[in-house]
Amino acid sequence: MTVAHRDLGIDTRTRTETLDITAQVVDVVGRSEIRSGICVVTIAHTTAGVFVNENADPDVQRDVLATLAKQVPDDGDYRHAEGNSPGHIKSILVGTDVTLAIRDGKLGLGRWQGIYLAEFDGPRRRHVTVTLIGDASG
Repeated sequence: MTVAHRDLGIDTRTRTETLDITAQVVDVVGRSEIRSGICVVTIAHTTAGVFVNENADPDVQRDVLATLAKQVPDDGDYRHAEGNSPGHIKSILVGTDVTLAIRDGKLGLGRWQGIYLAEFDGPRRRHVTVTLIGDASG
């Protein structure tokens, strides 16, 4: 069994956005020796998240952010002094990691799926860890 970690630095551009990081994760998997196993994508920030969802229609990302904004408004009754409580709450709702299969050396995403970094307190430099666990033999 092999375990490998790769860190990705990703710069966000706005306070709230989603960034498709699928290509970077696919590249990490493709460069590894792992043919069969799992890929865990983790973001170690408390005001950002990682999720898998549709990557064919950009309106889906807009709808996700609009719905989160309605559920967790910027002007809510928050006490956290830094002013980024909505980002903390959205991070909890979205989650900070996803786990995907690696089969035959390829990431096990569905036809319309992509991996997204969700920024809720940007712009910032975010750090994503891609952990691969598996075997070099299929």
